[in-house]
Amino acid sequence: MTYHLDITDKTCPMTYVKTRLKLDTLEPGDILEVLVNPGEPVKNIPSSAEESGYKILEVIPQGDKFLIIIEK
Repeated sequence: MTYHLDITDKTCPMTYVKTRLKLDTLEPGDILEVLVNPGEPVKNIPSSAEESGYKILEVIPQGDKFLIIIEK
């Protein structure tokens, strides 16, 4: 399944904390699409997620935001 998480109202380090909490509820193979602001979240979420064993499928610009697509 594909899930969505909008954390554009959060700042680092809470952006990854919120992402990780959501990822922990998913089943292996599920996809999480995380909408973030530019800057630190675009750099930190993918690197932290990969270090935790998740797969980053894409980072896509969405206007003035970014969509990070993560597979559990």
